[in-house]
Amino acid sequence: MLSWIKNSLSGTKKNNAQSSEHGSGPVIIPRAEHAISRSNISENALKVLYRLHKAGYESYLVGGGVRDLLLGREPKDFDVATNASPEEVKRLFRNCRLIGRRFRLAHVHFGRDIIEVATFRAQHQGNGGDGKTENGMIVRDNVYGTLEDDAWRRDLSVNALYYNIADFSVVDYTGGMNDLKAGRLRIIGDAQQRLREDPVRMLRAVRFAAKLGFRLDGECEEAIYELGHLLEGVAAARLFDEVVKLFHSGYGVETFELLRHYDLFEQLFPETDEWLSHEENHFPLTLLIHALENTDKRIEQGRPVTPAFLVAALLWEPVRHLATQLRDEKTGPIQALDKAGDRIVSQQMRHVAIPKRFTLQSREIWTMQERLTRRQGKRAMRLMEHPRFRAAYDFMLLRAQSGEEVDELADWWTRYQEQDGEGRRAMVNKLGGSRSGRGRRRRRPRKKKTEGG
Repeated sequence: MLSWIKNSLSGTKKNNAQSSEHGSGPVIIPRAEHAISRSNISENALKVLYRLHKAGYESYLVGGGVRDLLLGREPKDFDVATNASPEEVKRLFRNCRLIGRRFRLAHVHFGRDIIEVATFRAQHQGNGGDGKTENGMIVRDNVYGTLEDDAWRRDLSVNALYYNIADFSVVDYTGGMNDLKAGRLRIIGDAQQRLREDPVRMLRAVRFAAKLGFRLDGECEEAIYELGHLLEGVAAARLFDEVVKLFHSGYGVETFELLRHYDLFEQLFPETDEWLSHEENHFPLTLLIHALENTDKRIEQGRPVTPAFLVAALLWEPVRHLATQLRDEKTGPIQALDKAGDRIVSQQMRHVAIPKRFTLQSREIWTMQERLTRRQGKRAMRLMEHPRFRAAYDFMLLRAQSGEEVDELADWWTRYQEQDGEGRRAMVNKLGGSRSGRGRRRRRPRKKKTEGG
């Protein structure tokens, strides 16, 4: 590793000594001095890289794919950067579609595999009508530039490394290789300014720190503590996409802990954070940790996960407490949970806009917690046929693990699923006519009709 640092520093003069406003030119790491092999790059990504190169355009693999290959990890996807415009990319690939409003991107489709191709971008200069708000947040990002411009406008140095298909070298303008070696996440440029430009970069920094096991450098940490409130100005719909990335990355537990450490979780889920702030109230924290551990395990095993279950876990504590307050003689437990879910979800939508298709499922999981207490007669079998039964049962197991007093009920449903038809009937018969041990609900006597009524 020391050899490539020495060679690359001297190679700066040999390969590209052009100065710029950012300092000297790039460090070029030749093929012999880095670990990236074309055998580890997807065939479709190589097709895109080579076709662009043969057509006379600059063509680089960039971002997380390069970073992960250098770390010996398997990249999740492969992104390409080029000086070709989106329209020029589309002319080269008949299987290409152009997307995006803030910045036009080319998606080259190979069946279900998509290679994203982005034209080199440059930084916005100044404020006003150039795509920034008064506080510096970027709202439009359609400024094209050079490879160097593109490197300096990226958020983290370890994501600003470029693999050049022309000579298989790695190009480093921002010191990303040194940061990669040190296990450090550093924002390129002035951290305060870059986070003001796009506050979501705070969430990205936390997500990569959790995924890579890296630490944030001091300047980045200070800026996050100071500017976390700027997430309030980010579109709630965009924050939902970021929340899914944060907690469905396979490192949900570590991500959650870092979000709380940097006071960012309260910006995303303030109602939940309020309950977590009470030290004596350990149930919600334990439930969330167990839920995220289960999600991480499913992702590691390649099993499906849904934001609905995540939302159910994240908002359960405020929902169940509000439901307790709403219960009275006229409002039963199921209706109380339904009303509480409606109110908490409405409040949450101001911060993170969760699509209705997920909140509906989450609310079913919540109300099913009460329905699962009603097992007499044929209800148990009908509940098992409910499309949300498995999620509701898994959620009840989480509640039991977290210390809520549903252990016996969760155990009953576990045993019930293991029985054959005769065994299930015996378990239900053993319950008698009671409903969760609370006795059969009596019907109200009909009022006698008065004469002439």
